[in-house]
Amino acid sequence: MHLTLEFGGGLELLLKDSVKLHHVDVKPKSGEDNVTMRDLLTWVKGNLIKERPEMFIKGDSVRPGVLVLINDCDWELCGNLDAELEEKDVVVFISTLHGG
Repeated sequence: MHLTLEFGGGLELLLKDSVKLHHVDVKPKSGEDNVTMRDLLTWVKGNLIKERPEMFIKGDSVRPGVLVLINDCDWELCGNLDAELEEKDVVVFISTLHGG
């Protein structure tokens, strides 16, 4: 499944090459047809994050203070971890926590 992932608010600094925009291909789990946000977070942790995953992931979800949008819609309205992604979806992760 081809997805566009965007990282902002400093989260891009945790990724390989510190690039904000990523065009990725995420395969569904064996025996499943769809990719959920839970699957995507596992994929991001294993394939994109280069350091300090605890700044992005807490347990099996994103850390509090990370805003997640699926096609410009708050993921809480889409089903959070159980939200099913579709081909060419755009998922944005923005950290709302900043030093002062």
